Amino acid sequence: MRDVAVIGLGQMGRGIARNLDRSGRLAAAWDSSPEARQRADLSDAVVVAEPGKVDSLKAVLFVVPGTAEIRSVLDGGLLNRPHQGQVLIDLTTSHPTATREVAAQARATGREYIDGGMTGGAKAADAGTITLMVGGSTAVVEACRPLLGLIAGKVFHVGQTGAGHAMKLIHNMICHTIFLATGEGCRLAESVGIPLEMAIAVINAGNARSFVSEQRFPNHIISGTFDGRSRTANLAKDLAMAADFARQADQPGSYAALTAGLLERAMQQGLGEQDFTTLYQHLGQIMQETTLGGR
Repeated sequence: MRDVAVIGLGQMGRGIARNLDRSGRLAAAWDSSPEARQRADLSDAVVVAEPGKVDSLKAVLFVVPGTAEIRSVLDGGLLNRPHQGQVLIDLTTSHPTATREVAAQARATGREYIDGGMTGGAKAADAGTITLMVGGSTAVVEACRPLLGLIAGKVFHVGQTGAGHAMKLIHNMICHTIFLATGEGCRLAESVGIPLEMAIAVINAGNARSFVSEQRFPNHIISGTFDGRSRTANLAKDLAMAADFARQADQPGSYAALTAGLLERAMQQGLGEQDFTTLYQHLGQIMQETTLGGR
């Protein structure tokens, strides 16, 4: 039964690997960081193996930052030998064009390739309840559903190769735009004497409520913990790709561009390595100029 590997043991990959380990499916795991490998805390049944040594397994799940890291693994030895039927499961947030390119590279060696955008965050990865938006052929996606069900609460097959990552960019564009818009509104409320807790309570009782107001603000901002478990740099990367994707699709992408610009400003101000929920503390300096229209 131990026939899959996980490459990438960061905030998301660690939880995914642990769930596969507990289910008896995880055979091998790897991360380029020794610290991440140690923190993974996997059972003795799991081999810590460099990617080139897992080419005989049934499936390899990539939970790395993006396509560049996947290309490094593929070119570094994983594709040295053909493997008819091995499935590479790309759980990154990547540009659909790049995803289709690496999928073609993998298929040339007999492997299958599906792209699965994730949402739910690190806590959902720990619990095995992430939501996946998957791109790939119907036959391959259906064959992978039992495996994906070990790490996800919901699996949506949204289209062919690249569609999963397209949907993830769209999802993140909406989610992060809402986060910044909610933050701007709440800072305005605080500036006129309305406590943040009261503002969020009102928002959650009305039509402006969202996952951001219902979960992020109470759990990570009002609580003072600022532990959303993702870096501002991750948001900036995702929104830059979303804005580019909108341009390629010949769509206006005004909010994508606005949010990407605000996140790029946060990066320029040295906030890239901070937990993204701390952006609420810095919105004043980030929004000193309005990207859309100026002032």
